[in-house]
Amino acid sequence: MLRAQGLGLSRGGRELFRDLSFELRPGQLVQVEGVNGAGKTSLLRILAGLSRYGFDGAVERCAPLLFLGHQPAVKSLLTPRENLAWHAAGEGDYPLAAIDAALERVGLFGYEDVPSHNLSAGQQRRVSLARLYLSNSPLWLLDEPFTAIDVDGVAALEQVFAEHARQGGCVVLTSHQALRPVDVLYRLCLREGLRQ
Repeated sequence: MLRAQGLGLSRGGRELFRDLSFELRPGQLVQVEGVNGAGKTSLLRILAGLSRYGFDGAVERCAPLLFLGHQPAVKSLLTPRENLAWHAAGEGDYPLAAIDAALERVGLFGYEDVPSHNLSAGQQRRVSLARLYLSNSPLWLLDEPFTAIDVDGVAALEQVFAEHARQGGCVVLTSHQALRPVDVLYRLCLREGLRQ
């Protein structure tokens, strides 16, 4: 789904990573590990094609992707339903029932028409994560998806990620929280490379 060859990145005169090469294949769930400032977010942005300058190497994407950044991409004046309709428009024309079902799956039933500025940080994050239930993209790049999510929500997301991988998708995520071990889990440490 994606091939990275010889990636390197320096910021402020400090080398974050160098000569990083790997392939992401269908059926993988990959957790990118590293200390704060190691370049995890920068790596995801490079893989997504959002950072075009300042790095060495090459990235070849062979599959459509969904990128969810660290900050929830939620417009505060729009409702959760309107936010999802706006985001989903880039992938296709989703009926209102599908949007409402995605919101219900992330625990926002009853909040569909509440302006997003009235939602908690966790609820705003859930609006963003509801995009996972609408996405047809096989490759998901997720930066800190568990931020502001409660324990039950984290467990539900882990299941969604593992199931997406088992169905032939690929999930790459950053998180300071260790994922529960599943058969499709790999770890990418910015200092050590890809390992299962």
